[in-house]
Amino acid sequence: MAEENPKLSPSLLLFAALQLFFFFFFSASSQSFIGVNYGEVADNLPPPSTTANLLQSTSISKVRLYGADPAILRALSGTGVGVFIGVSNGEIPSLASDPAVANRWIASNVLPFLPSTNILLISVGNEVLTSGDPTLPSQLLPAMQNLHSALLSVPGADQIKISTVHSMAVLGQSEPPSSGAFQASLADTLKGLLGFLESTGSPFAVNPYPYFAYGSDTRPETLAFCLFQPNQGRFDPGSRITYMNMFDAQVDAVRSALNGLGGKDVEIVVAETGWPYKGDPNEVGATVENAKAYNGGLVSHLRSMVGTPLMPGKSVDTYFFALYDEDLKPGPASERSFGLYRLDGTMNYDIGLARSVQAVPAGPSLPSSAKKPTGYCVPRPGVSDAQLQANLDYACAQGIDCTQIQPGGSCYLPNTVASHAAYAMNLFYQKSAKNPGNCDFRQTAALVLGNPSAWVDCLVHCALCGACQTLLHGVLLMCAVAAYI
Repeated sequence: MAEENPKLSPSLLLFAALQLFFFFFFSASSQSFIGVNYGEVADNLPPPSTTANLLQSTSISKVRLYGADPAILRALSGTGVGVFIGVSNGEIPSLASDPAVANRWIASNVLPFLPSTNILLISVGNEVLTSGDPTLPSQLLPAMQNLHSALLSVPGADQIKISTVHSMAVLGQSEPPSSGAFQASLADTLKGLLGFLESTGSPFAVNPYPYFAYGSDTRPETLAFCLFQPNQGRFDPGSRITYMNMFDAQVDAVRSALNGLGGKDVEIVVAETGWPYKGDPNEVGATVENAKAYNGGLVSHLRSMVGTPLMPGKSVDTYFFALYDEDLKPGPASERSFGLYRLDGTMNYDIGLARSVQAVPAGPSLPSSAKKPTGYCVPRPGVSDAQLQANLDYACAQGIDCTQIQPGGSCYLPNTVASHAAYAMNLFYQKSAKNPGNCDFRQTAALVLGNPSAWVDCLVHCALCGACQTLLHGVLLMCAVAAYI
């Protein structure tokens, strides 16, 4: 094979990969789509200044508060962290009935902290339409309008958006995603809200939780679908799309519902999502392993920038629940066990949020007894992008270093699912002591055995990076097939 491809020398390929690295290293963009919920239903939280320092050590770029705690807003001053603050449900009636109350709310909770604190969005209430209070839905839009008018009257505050956060229960239909529709009883209220959101450029905020979906269907295949693990997917006959994870399915159900009610131009923000790491004995699925798989898989999925099937090519702004455990929250044990971080600032489990200090992330470690690996894990020909994306999400959620295939990474180009999946699948295999069972991915991967001299050196140097995948794609597929003949 080497003689048939004389131009594919290792030095040439490595040079091309290095050129790609330096170009994208200096044009890297921040991960503005990763946020976290900072709840305060606790009596043991670290000081806000400590939390501000913690956030700056991570790739978390946004924080959602359920109120407008002045101590936290002051602590976030000058950090650049975007802040999503909230109005309580109990404040809605007075804000709706009197514009002066809205003016005072903005004067007290927003203006003292501008511009040094980066306030982006205000949620008027939380899950108001499904709260069980029949008096609030009709007052929600007037409250939002009054707060918006108050912001417009103040120079420098007019860019802050007004929205409200919804639970998934506002949907009357969510499966399959293409049939997503709001509850008929909420349609009139939601039409008014969507008109406001569209006219002000504000997002529709929603709280999708695959954890709760799994609680109502505890089959193993449902768990894999929820945790970004390899699975057979779920086919949507309406869109002809096969969904490979529950998060995409839930978000796209909301997208379909918005489109059906005239909100095609309204963007979606995921205001809450997460997975508890422990629960009561009857809370199936609340384990550290599952929490790490879901949250880590979602981080990898967002970083891939693949988007959802109905909103491709852009990651939805997503706020993970939650920054810390909240020990005073009522309800089952899981409600007090969503925290990503312990009170001392260490992670309950690692999902790759620490800000990297390596300019060039290390490739896979090689056995000391050999300079070159004896095999590579590559996608089989004909595997769909949906399945490859699921493989990519799963591999990166297992603790391997996928920073090279993120924007700014040396192997980000070509920016295709196939290229990124090939990198991640092989790195997962290499890091797992080359166990053949870790190069299966539900029979969508194959081991390339032997030592094809035309391309092995490049693969050793860049660990199946995107540049090598493109230049050597034909050779790679030939070798993958040959390994099984």
